Amino acid sequence: MPNLAPTANTPGLHVSKPFPSEPATASAVCHCGATATAKGDAQVSALIAGWNANHGTAHGK
Repeated sequence: MPNLAPTANTPGLHVSKPFPSEPATASAVCHCGATATAKGDAQVSALIAGWNANHGTAHGK
């Protein structure tokens, strides 16, 4: 399986939760240069909400 983690060359958001009993993890890299990581379901949810509101396709609005 390829490495799906975002980089400056391939920006995006990656979320992983291999097993229901394990905490989720996430990493994000935006084309504007912003980066973030999170561990734990609540923190990952917050990262996703921030990404959707401020990065990714939000820059096009």
